[in-house]
Amino acid sequence: MSELLRFATAGSVDDGKSTLIGRLLYDSKSIFEDQLEAVERTSRQRGDQYTNLALLTDGLRAEREQGITIDVAYRYFATPRRKFIIADTPGHIQYTRNMVTGASTADLALILIDARKGIVEQSRRHAFLSSLLRVPHLVLCVNKMDLVDYDQETYESIRREFGAFAAKLDIHDLTFIPMSALNGDNVVNRSPNMAWYEGTSLLHHLEEVHIASDRNLIDPRFPVQYVIRPQMADGSDYRGYAGTVAGGSFRPGDEVMVLPSGFSSTITAIDTMDGPVAQAHSPMAVTIRLADEIDISRGDMICRPHNHPTVSQDVTAMICWLDDRSRLNAGAKYVIKQTTRTARALVRELHYRLDINTLHRHEDAADLALNEIGRVTLRTTTPLFFDDYRRNRSTGSFILIDEHTNATVAGGMILGAP
Repeated sequence: MSELLRFATAGSVDDGKSTLIGRLLYDSKSIFEDQLEAVERTSRQRGDQYTNLALLTDGLRAEREQGITIDVAYRYFATPRRKFIIADTPGHIQYTRNMVTGASTADLALILIDARKGIVEQSRRHAFLSSLLRVPHLVLCVNKMDLVDYDQETYESIRREFGAFAAKLDIHDLTFIPMSALNGDNVVNRSPNMAWYEGTSLLHHLEEVHIASDRNLIDPRFPVQYVIRPQMADGSDYRGYAGTVAGGSFRPGDEVMVLPSGFSSTITAIDTMDGPVAQAHSPMAVTIRLADEIDISRGDMICRPHNHPTVSQDVTAMICWLDDRSRLNAGAKYVIKQTTRTARALVRELHYRLDINTLHRHEDAADLALNEIGRVTLRTTTPLFFDDYRRNRSTGSFILIDEHTNATVAGGMILGAP
């Protein structure tokens, strides 16, 4: 089975995101003939001298600009080596929440820069958000190199400036690729126009980047989603706990502990749609059976006795405010959903609002408005079972929901217990 890579694209308006995605789909033979014919026809009608591959994604962009359907456009394609899901996120500052949504599950982020303009404020913002969301791999695509005559010094200057900025952030894997999405230079195939560039093409990098070790394989975590108690034809008693492995791995015979009760048991079997398996690891969806009858329900956590998450009613977190009809204030109450657990939460303190362009902390901030990011401390009605977001993105993230409108108003990344 080929591996799945999720990646998000980000960039300022007119940096060429749509053209790049169109070029990836076109050169990797991932679009249908009728789609290509429609694009060629529209290109001719618009008077373009070339096939405008940006039109492959602009249909969704037009819908987004009218404020309908989805905010983040998703595209799917595959090569013999890997399957890919692209989250095409809007670049403008007013769509920060959309970039947070698209990048929160990404293994890799592509940040596009126009070679003529160099690094702009939005480039820094996208890099900061990628590091905040702990996207493991970052690729800086220096696009439109054809418009600067494929000049090496222009590329090297951008590379030095961005490298100096990225050093201030928590970015572990940063790759630079000079390209022309319009002409296909270094997108799917290496370009003869940039003989001075010794790296690989973008698609080769996407196929080869190592993502297997990005997930937490150390801390076994299994949030229980559903208890399965079918009526068995032979009269036997089946009791299984279904969910998605959120970290580490589990095997039959492992001793496990269940939170919040603290009771221990042993795994007798791990079932899937295709039958029993000898091991379950993140992000497999499985049903775990235990040797003992323990009171377990949705929201409980199965882990190891000597390796369990933090259990606390107090949580400190960075949050991005997503709602345009309300603001976050200290003292406000919300519903919090973290893994499969739901509780009510009180905002005890707003520590600061973060300026994502300058990284300045405004400690006198009274509230958070749409697209703003800040650090808060929450108190929940029942304990949450969590790890720091930097250690486990699954157990370290949550959303806040407005009790009255049922709208998701914030996404959060847990820093730990205060």
